[in-house]
Amino acid sequence: MPPASRGHVRCGYRNRRVTSEDLADPKRLLRYATEVRGRVARVLDLLAERRLEAADALSAHRADTVARQLADIPIERLREVTDERLRISPLRDAGYRTVSDVYHASIEELDAVPNIGEATAAQLVAAASQIARAVQRSVADAVRLDPDRRDESATNLLRSVDRFEQARRETAPVHADAAELSVQLDTLLAAARPARSKVRLFFTFGKKKQAANEAVDAITRLLATPRAQALATRVRSVEDALDDQNENARADDELWRRYERNAGAVIAAVEQIDATTPRRGVRARSGAVDLPDEIVDEINAFELDTRSLTVALRGYQVFGAKFALVQGRAILGDEMGLGKTIQAIAAMAHLAAGGESHFVVVCPATVLVNWTHEIAKHSALTSHRVHGDGRNETVRSWVAEGGVAVTTFETLRLLDLPDEVPIAMVVVDEAHYVKNADALRSRAIGALVARVDRVLFMSGTPMENRVEEFRTLVGYLHPELASGLDAADGVAGADAFRKAVAPVYLRRNQDDVLTELPERIDQEDWVELSPADAAAYRVAVAGGNFMAMRRAAFDAADVERSAKLGRLAQILADAAEDGHKVVVFSYFLDVLETVHRLARPHAFGPLTGSVSPVDRQALVDRFSEVDGYAVLVSQIQAGGVGLNIQAASVVVLTEPQWKPSTEEQAIARCHRMGQTRPVQVHRLLAEDCVDALMLEVVRAKRVLFDEYARESDLKDVAPDAVDVSAVDITDARAAQAIVAAERQRLLPVAHGDHGPN
Repeated sequence: MPPASRGHVRCGYRNRRVTSEDLADPKRLLRYATEVRGRVARVLDLLAERRLEAADALSAHRADTVARQLADIPIERLREVTDERLRISPLRDAGYRTVSDVYHASIEELDAVPNIGEATAAQLVAAASQIARAVQRSVADAVRLDPDRRDESATNLLRSVDRFEQARRETAPVHADAAELSVQLDTLLAAARPARSKVRLFFTFGKKKQAANEAVDAITRLLATPRAQALATRVRSVEDALDDQNENARADDELWRRYERNAGAVIAAVEQIDATTPRRGVRARSGAVDLPDEIVDEINAFELDTRSLTVALRGYQVFGAKFALVQGRAILGDEMGLGKTIQAIAAMAHLAAGGESHFVVVCPATVLVNWTHEIAKHSALTSHRVHGDGRNETVRSWVAEGGVAVTTFETLRLLDLPDEVPIAMVVVDEAHYVKNADALRSRAIGALVARVDRVLFMSGTPMENRVEEFRTLVGYLHPELASGLDAADGVAGADAFRKAVAPVYLRRNQDDVLTELPERIDQEDWVELSPADAAAYRVAVAGGNFMAMRRAAFDAADVERSAKLGRLAQILADAAEDGHKVVVFSYFLDVLETVHRLARPHAFGPLTGSVSPVDRQALVDRFSEVDGYAVLVSQIQAGGVGLNIQAASVVVLTEPQWKPSTEEQAIARCHRMGQTRPVQVHRLLAEDCVDALMLEVVRAKRVLFDEYARESDLKDVAPDAVDVSAVDITDARAAQAIVAAERQRLLPVAHGDHGPN
C-alpha cells in the first residue's frame, strides 16, 4: 500500500467502524475524529491535485503544439505580416529555415547575420512574435490529439486527464457530504484540543474547558449518526480505490485506445480542467452567440444540478440543458453529432435531483435501445422500455417506481398513461416525425405534451421540405407563437422567421462549438457511365423505373464493368493502405450486397432496416473494435440515425439522396463529437444520368434549410414572418419530371405520356 498522503493518519481505526467504547473515551474519540478528518481531507485534496496535474499537462501540450506548428511554417511566410520586399535569403543562408527559428532568436543574433541590419532584425522578431501569438490563440481554442502522432506531451495529457477523471468519478458521490463534515470537524477539533489529554484538560479553566467539553459532546453526537458512519465507510472505499488506481495505471496504448473510442469524454474533461476556458465567454462556449442578452443572462444564472449524472458535460451541452429547463417548452435543433441526447438526459437528471420522479421519452423504434443504454450509461435515472407485448406491464412498473418511460411514436398511441401521474418532462426525439399534425402519431404527441409543462423537441432537421413543417413543431409547444406567424406572403423571409421562433428554438452547428473537431473533407467523385452502366440506364429509362435509374451504375456488379464500383474499389484500397475504417451508405439493398462482396473479408453488415436495434449496435461495436481497416456496409436510413460510428473516418455515399438531411445525418454518424481523425466524404456520382438532375433538387432543399433552420436567431418576435407555404418540393413530382426529361433526351421517339414503343 502506498504511503499516506498529506493529512492522512493511519492507525487502527482504518479498517473498522467506530465503537461505543471509542465514543465514550474522549482521547480515543478525538483520535478517531482526527483520522476521519485527515482521510476526508486527503480525498478532497486529491481531486484538486489531479486537476492541477492535468492543467499542467494541458499547458505543456499546448506549448508543444505551438512549437511544432511554428516549426512547420517556412520562413518565407514572415513576408505576409511585414514587408513583401523583406530579404529572406540572408537568413536562409545563415541556417534559419522556419518561423520558429526566428521566434527563438534575439534581435542581436539576427543583427549579426550578414546583410540583416538592426531595423530588419527587429521587424523579423516582431513578425515572428505576431505569428506565434496567432498560433497560441488557435491552440488555446481547441485541444486536438492525433492518434496517428502519439507524441509525449499528448500521451502525458491523456494520462493526467484519465487520473483526474478517475478521481472525479470516485469522489463525486461523497464530495458534498465530505466537504461539510470536514468543515464541522475542523471547527470542533480546534475547540476540543484541550480534551486530548486528561492532564491538559485538568489545567484548562473557564470557558475554554467548557467549550472543549461541549466540542467533545458535539463530535460524539456527530460521529454517532448513521450518516457520518456511512460516510466514513464510503470515504475509506474511495481512498482504497484511488490507491489502487495509483498502483494500476493504464498503459499508454490503452489510454490512446480509450481516447479513440470516446474522445468526446476526454475533451469534456479537458474543458473542466482548463482554467482559460472562461475567457471565451458564455456565448462562444455555448454556441449561442445570437441569443438576446436577457435570455443569456437568465440561462447563465440558472444552476444545473448534475448530481444524478455520471458524465462530464461540454460547456455548450450545459447551456443546452439549461436552455430547455429555463424556457420550459423548446426545440433543440443542434446539428448531428453534438449530443442532443445527453443534453436531454441532463435536463431530466436536474429535475430528478430536485425530487421529480416521472419522465417520458418518445422516439423512433430504431433508437429505442440507444436511449435506454444512454440513460443507464450517463445518469442514475432508471429507464423503462415501453414497447412490444409487455408494454402495459412496463407502464405499471414505471408508475410505481418512477424513472424514464422510453417508448416509440407508434406505441404511444396504444398506451394509457394515468392522468394522476405527474410527468415532469417529455422529450420527443426526431421530432420531425410529427411534422404532419393530422397523422395519428402526431395527435398522440399533441395530447401528451398538452398535459405537461416541460417539453423538449429534438431534431437536427426540424424542417426538411417546407417551412410549414417547422411552424407545425412550434405549434405543439407554443400555439400562440405559431398562430402569430403571418403566412399571407413571403415578404418577411428567413431572418424574420428565425427571429419569430427565437424563444423556442436553439441550434448550434458543429463549427460553432466543436473547435477540436477534425476537418471534414467533402469530395464529389464523378465517373462516366461504362457501356454496361449506360445500357442498364437506358433500360430503366425506357421502363420509366426511377429507382432502377438511380442504381443502374451498380447493375453490372463488376469492378471492370461498373464505373462507380471501380471508383469505390480505389477508395477502399486507399483506406486499407492507411488503416482507416470506412462506412458505405446506400439506399438500395442490392447495391449493399454488391459492395459487401467487393469488401470481403473486411466487410461488416449489411446493416439494414430488418436488423433489430440491439443487433445494429452490436454490429457497429464489432466494426469499431477492429484494429485498423474495416468496411461497414449500411442502408442509409438504418445506419444514418441513432448510431455513433466515429471509429470510421471515410464515408462513401453511393448515390444522391432526396433529402439533404438524410445525407447529413449519415455523415454525422462519423463526423461527430468524439471523432479523432479528419473525415473524408466521397459522393459517387455518374455523369449524364439521374444523379446530376437529383442534385439540382437536393441543392434547392439545402438552401431552404440553411436559410430558415440552420441558424437560430433568438431575438424579439417580428411582427411579420415568412410565407410558410411558399416552397413545396415534392419528391414524387420531381422523380416524374426527371424520368420525363431523361426519356426525351435518350428516347426521342415516344408516344404521349406512355414512353417509347
